[in-house]
Amino acid sequence: MSLSLVHSRALLGLQAAAVTVEVHLANGLPSFTLVGLAETEVKEARERVRSAILNAGLEFPHNKRITVNLAPADLPKDSGRFDLPIALGILAASGQIDGAALAGHEFAGELSLSGDLRPVHGALAMALALRGVPTRLVLPAGSAEEAALVPDLTIYRAGHLLDVVQQFLPGRVQASGDAAAGWSQLAAQALKAHGAGPDLADVKGQAAPKRALEIAAAGGHSLLLSGPPGSGKSMLAERLAGLLPAMSTDEALETAAVASLAGRFELGHWGRRPTCSPHHTASAVALVGGGSPPRPGEISLAHQGVLFLDELPEFPRAALEALREPLESGRITIARAARRAEFPARFQLVAAMNPCPCGHLGSPLRACRCTPDQVARYQGRLSGPLLDRIDLHVVVGALPAAELLQATAGEGTVAVRARCSAARERAVARQGKPNHALSGQEIDTHTQPEDAALRFLDAAAVRLGWSARGLHRTLKVARTIADLAGAPQIGLVHMAEALQYRPTR
Repeated sequence: MSLSLVHSRALLGLQAAAVTVEVHLANGLPSFTLVGLAETEVKEARERVRSAILNAGLEFPHNKRITVNLAPADLPKDSGRFDLPIALGILAASGQIDGAALAGHEFAGELSLSGDLRPVHGALAMALALRGVPTRLVLPAGSAEEAALVPDLTIYRAGHLLDVVQQFLPGRVQASGDAAAGWSQLAAQALKAHGAGPDLADVKGQAAPKRALEIAAAGGHSLLLSGPPGSGKSMLAERLAGLLPAMSTDEALETAAVASLAGRFELGHWGRRPTCSPHHTASAVALVGGGSPPRPGEISLAHQGVLFLDELPEFPRAALEALREPLESGRITIARAARRAEFPARFQLVAAMNPCPCGHLGSPLRACRCTPDQVARYQGRLSGPLLDRIDLHVVVGALPAAELLQATAGEGTVAVRARCSAARERAVARQGKPNHALSGQEIDTHTQPEDAALRFLDAAAVRLGWSARGLHRTLKVARTIADLAGAPQIGLVHMAEALQYRPTR
C-alpha cells in the first residue's frame, strides 16, 4: 500500500483554488476510481492517463486498486488539466519517480494517448494565484508562455510526460529543466510585435464626434453614437482603444487572464487594450457569461478595453438590460445552483445606432420614410435606465460628398492619445482613479465646479428633469473636460460642453 500527493489548481472564475491530487495504491480487485466532484472530462482522465503512461514506456499498475481523490471534495473540477498531476501521482505511488521531489511544484496539463502534453485554459489565472509563493509551476508548451508573463515566478515548460518524469527519477539531482522565457523577455517580444491600429486621422470631418471620443478616452466614459448609415460611427468606435492610455502590468495581467480562461489569449496581444464587438444577435449569456463551469462573456473579455455594440436597438432586450449592473460596478457575478463565479467587467461601452428603422431621420441628404410610430417603437427598444447610464450621447451627421472628398486629414491617434493620457494622469494624481469611477462623496470632493457653472447645471437639471445619476455623470464628464484643458476647477465653459452630451429625451 502506498500514497502520493501532487499539487495542482482548479479554476472557478478568475480564482485558482489549490487542489491536492491524492493517489492511493492498494491490493485488491484491479480498479481505477476517481473521486472529488469531478466533471465528465476529468473522469475521462482515467483512459488518457493509462494510455499515456504505457505509450511513454512506463509501468502502469494494472494489478492494483487505484484511488485518486481531488481534494477538497466540495470544489468543482473541470477540464483535462488534472491529467498530468494524476499521472505523476500514480508513478510516485508505484515508486517509479521520487514522490518527495514533487514537493514545491504544481502541475497542470492535458495528456494525449501518446503522452504528449496539450495546453490548458486559465494558465495565467493559475500563475497569478502563485504570485509571491515560492512554488514552481510546470505547464505544457503554449500554456507555460502565458504563465511566464507573471513577474517573479518560476515556470517550467514540458512537451511530453517523459520530460517531467525525467526530472523526478529516484536519486536524480534536480536539473533546471526547460524554463519558459521570463516576464521581461516575453513582454518585450509581445510589445515589439504590436502593429499600428487604425488611425483617427482616417476619419474626415466629424469634429464634434471626435471631440466626444477624446473625452471618452480621457475619462473612461461610455459613449453612444447616433446617425445615419455610413456616417462614420463604426470608424470612430474602432479607434477608441488606440486613444486609451497604456495599461499597467497588473491591468495587462488581469485582462490576459480573462482571455486565457476563454482560450483567446495571444502573446502578440499582451499589453494591448482589447476591443470586443459581438454581433447584435448575441444573447444575454454571450454578453454576460455563463455555462457550467461559468465562463466569461464579451463584457469580461473587454475588461480594461472597449465593448462596441453596433446596431444597439437590434440587440435582445435582456442582453442590453444585463449591461446595467456591470456599467456601474465594474464586475459581473454569475450565480448558479451549484456554483458562483465572479469576473471583472470594467469596460468602456461604445454603442452605435441609427435614429430610425430606415436610418435617415434628420439627415439633410435623404428623406426619412418612417412613420412617427415606427420611430417611437424603434427608439423605445432602449430603456431609460440604460440610456441614463451612458455618459456621452453624440449625433454623427452624414457629410455631403463634396465636403467628404475635400476634407483634409485631422489629428492622428498619437497626438490625441498624448492629450488623453495627460488628462488621465491629472485625474489619477488628484483622486487615485479615472473620473468615470468617482462615486458618492468623491464626486462632491473632486469635481468642485465654479459658482456660475453650478448654477447653470442646477437650472439645466431642473428644466430637463434629470435623475441624480444624470446629474452626477454630467459632473464627471465636465471634470474630464476641465482636465483636458488643464483647469484646476470646472468652469462654465466646461459645464456647458458637458451638458451638450446628455440626452434630451
